[in-house]
Amino acid sequence: MSKKTEKNCRLGVVGGQAVLEGVMMKHGERYSVAVRRENGSITVTDGNFVSVRKKHKFFNIPIIRGVVNMVEMLMLSVKTLNISADLYGISEEEEETKFEKWLREHFGARLLDAVMVIAMILGIALAIGLFVFLPAFLTSLLDDLTGNILGGWKNLIEGVLKIAVFVGYLSLCLLMKDIRRTFEYHGAEHKSIFCYEAGEELTPENVKKYRRFHPRCGTSFMFVIIIISVVISSLPIVTWENMFLRMLTKLALLPIVVGVGFEFIMYAGRHDNILVKILSAPGLWMQRITTREPDLDQIEVAINALKSSMPKEFPDYRKPSDDSDNVSDPGQQ
Repeated sequence: MSKKTEKNCRLGVVGGQAVLEGVMMKHGERYSVAVRRENGSITVTDGNFVSVRKKHKFFNIPIIRGVVNMVEMLMLSVKTLNISADLYGISEEEEETKFEKWLREHFGARLLDAVMVIAMILGIALAIGLFVFLPAFLTSLLDDLTGNILGGWKNLIEGVLKIAVFVGYLSLCLLMKDIRRTFEYHGAEHKSIFCYEAGEELTPENVKKYRRFHPRCGTSFMFVIIIISVVISSLPIVTWENMFLRMLTKLALLPIVVGVGFEFIMYAGRHDNILVKILSAPGLWMQRITTREPDLDQIEVAINALKSSMPKEFPDYRKPSDDSDNVSDPGQQ
């Protein structure tokens, strides 16, 4: 098998995300979370996440699978973030207050589930407000102030405002030290995947050489979503005459936007032609914000997560000698 063929076989088979002081990598139905603890040791744990797309063919239809994937990845993201917090030891360090103890004793897991649902709803509402309603409202306001002369340019202006809000939001996130650390682990994740896809030995020094901007990144996905939404918002059915109706129509069309964006991201992750490079460029530029250069220790964490997620590919891999053996398996989803 030629080296070129080997590279192509490795494209798009593993992905991941940054978590609290670590990295999650996912290969097929298996995912692994590696975390650097405060004492400097690395803890790794594994779990399974079986997509509903494998159970029911309907959910694997193009466009539909993009919506399903987004929901499942949100679920897995929340789950692995909680796992990383446990591995890092946050739950051990924080002493439970009397009020928290009373809530746990009287409501137990039901309260936690309710809080998680409420938090997710509020998060979705905030995202819709910032990236859907606010740009449309500002564009409409600008059109009124200029005497309704914007005409067909309103969709483009709305898209530019969406991008501005998105960039501004991410830039503000960088002011937080913990977020910057997470973005460094994000860079380590990308570099490790690039090194694996290139067929090179996974060592911190080798991984360090690779770029941190990956076409299948969630940041690129969000940017693609914005561009596609601008195109779809230009359709006649998305009226500017009634702002409430416009919002409802855009929300109804959101699954199509997400589905088309997912198909493009998956295509971009497996191809490297000139068209993909042009269309992926804006999303890759955005990764200059959402990824930072990692150090060798952070890269080592990402390598552990990647190798642990692919036991058949790395049969000689052994988890770092830590109390990781005592960490309970997160189980199956």
